[in-house]
Amino acid sequence: MDRILLSTLAYRPPEAVFPYVRSFTDYPRYTEHLKEVRVHGDGDVGSIYDLKLAWWKLSYTASSEVVAIDAPSSLEWRLVNDLDARGEWRVEPEPESAPDGEETASRIYFEAVYDPHSADENTLSLPRFVSLDWVVKKVEPKLLGEAREVVKRLVADIEGRPRDVELMVHEMP
Repeated sequence: MDRILLSTLAYRPPEAVFPYVRSFTDYPRYTEHLKEVRVHGDGDVGSIYDLKLAWWKLSYTASSEVVAIDAPSSLEWRLVNDLDARGEWRVEPEPESAPDGEETASRIYFEAVYDPHSADENTLSLPRFVSLDWVVKKVEPKLLGEAREVVKRLVADIEGRPRDVELMVHEMP
């Protein structure tokens, strides 16, 4: 299993941050590769989010189920189709990291644990002569760059203005 663990700071308390990380239907604004999000349920535990992704010549809809919510600190998810993956959004108070002029701060963590080779090649509609291994080798390096953009845009929504954000990479495959 591969693991990605990233974090950044938002200059708001966890109670103000958590609704943004929980709002999956807003995520297409944060990345060009997520085209649409449809929710089946009310957003609570048991809700399924269909995440329509597109990159290069590939398109895929991942279905993610919310498996646990402990607001305002944690939301756990797992993919329910075609790929063995699970993860968590976690928000922890970190007021000591607030810079001058800011009242408080929270650390936002994103964790994903996945097996890139568990994907069903038949559901990915890979172009002829393109292997899953080739796609994995191309996609994994792009994940960090994509994560930086998502975090930057997410923090801008949370704080109400864009700024440079530091993305800490705690673990990558």
